[in-house]
Amino acid sequence: MIPLRLPLLLVTAALLLTGCGPRETRVAAGNRTQTIHIGNMAEPTDLDPQIINSLEDYKIVMNLMEGLTACRPKDCQPVPGVAERWEASPDGLTWTFHLRANAVWSNGDPVTADDFVYAYRRMLSPGLAAEYAYMLFSLQGAREFNTGKLADFTQVGVKAPDARTLVLSLAFPVPYLPSLVYHNAWYPVHRATIEKFGKIDQRSTLWTRPGNYVGNGAFVLSAWEPNQIIRLTKSPTYWDREAVRLQEADFYPIESSTTEEAAFRSGQLHATAQIPSEKIETYQKEHPDFLHQDTNLATYFYRFNVTKPPLNDVRVRRALSLAIDRQAIVERVVKGGQLPAFHLTPPNTAGYTANVTFHEDVAAARQLLAEAGFKDGQGFPRLEILYNTTEGHRLVAESLQQMWRKNLGIDIGLYNQEAKVWNDTMRQGNYQIARYGWVGDYLDPSTFLELMTTGNGNNQTGWSNPEYDRLIDQARRTLDPARRFALYHQAEDLLMAEMPIMPIYFYVRNDLLLPCVKGWYGNLLDLHPLKGVYLEP
Repeated sequence: MIPLRLPLLLVTAALLLTGCGPRETRVAAGNRTQTIHIGNMAEPTDLDPQIINSLEDYKIVMNLMEGLTACRPKDCQPVPGVAERWEASPDGLTWTFHLRANAVWSNGDPVTADDFVYAYRRMLSPGLAAEYAYMLFSLQGAREFNTGKLADFTQVGVKAPDARTLVLSLAFPVPYLPSLVYHNAWYPVHRATIEKFGKIDQRSTLWTRPGNYVGNGAFVLSAWEPNQIIRLTKSPTYWDREAVRLQEADFYPIESSTTEEAAFRSGQLHATAQIPSEKIETYQKEHPDFLHQDTNLATYFYRFNVTKPPLNDVRVRRALSLAIDRQAIVERVVKGGQLPAFHLTPPNTAGYTANVTFHEDVAAARQLLAEAGFKDGQGFPRLEILYNTTEGHRLVAESLQQMWRKNLGIDIGLYNQEAKVWNDTMRQGNYQIARYGWVGDYLDPSTFLELMTTGNGNNQTGWSNPEYDRLIDQARRTLDPARRFALYHQAEDLLMAEMPIMPIYFYVRNDLLLPCVKGWYGNLLDLHPLKGVYLEP
């Protein structure tokens, strides 16, 4: 991302501090007009709910769109959205959602069950290449349609018997389906708008621009100035608009945590998406009411592109993983209460905790590297770490670089890209080692473990293992929790044995929030729908 116009931001802050008289800050003005100002870390990759694949994008889009259910911000439990009620058949394979009569699009058209059928057809269209298409694979025939094995979409398990009834037929029971369908992958889209600007399976068209965007959420898109601001205003057509107290929400893509913290401190932001690690202790001591530290269902890890030698050798991947000191990273680098990670799924994810199958072991790492033909690092090719541009990611990458140089005698380079380019680079497989992170989409271990299945749009490592796929598929179809978790344990043990990813730590979200922001709650999924948020001067 091209950085926010920092000179303008800093000059504004300077004027606030040195002007001839007191000036109303952006925050103070926002409190008066119910306009919230939010730091959002990165320029959106898109605002198309079926294209986006980052939490930063989702935090915006979840206010422009609404699914069958919505996320209750205190605990991420599902509550009615477009669907006012729903029920499941006794075998858990048929779910019927009853849509509310007063749900309308921002252009005044009614939201109908056909809008969901069209959206799911679009999401599963092979040409769209949606990374999150797999989230709909619980529907009968969805996987086959997405992979081109089924051409007739009417054979997919989604039907609209009438305008206000949507019936989902599943290939296997999904007890947590109401939580699954509040994810953006399940949002409806407005067919006429999609097709006005392109084909059903065309990515990145102009339909997501201000003036073109037709949504059904609590807010509408009124401005998108790339790398500067995304402005949402209260929707006059939203079915529950009386519950929406904010008049406007402004999101600022500020990749630099230092710049974002300075903007917060000078009265320009109500909330940040990050905080420099070196400032955490200061806020703990001096402004604990501003600092929010929330445990998230999220893992920070590195991807290995297993199609690139020597990373196609499991011994090399394991050597790199065993040679790093995760405890040092969480204590000396990120400093926010994070926990060292030795598996992908965070501890106690809906009752599931993975086995710990490895620890830091420099001697074993050196032995593995020697067995791979690189004793003491001799002859090891020059590899590079790719990370998206923030100070925190740079510091972690530099720590890994130093540990690998000291412990293995190898020299790994570093390079960074703005978030949108970084995301595209990984989609195209044009990297060797890359920083990544995953926040759970719902409260179940499958949101992490399905990530690494063959063909998953968010895998992006080139790794594929038929036995892993078999175990995950068997777990999907298993209702008994103990048996299901046993299958997940087998799968995750296999994943960590082959190490296509290298877990670093489990997240604790550290950010800043002014006490005047009400209705904003920390939660496991780090989701903050603005429908119930308001400002109290």
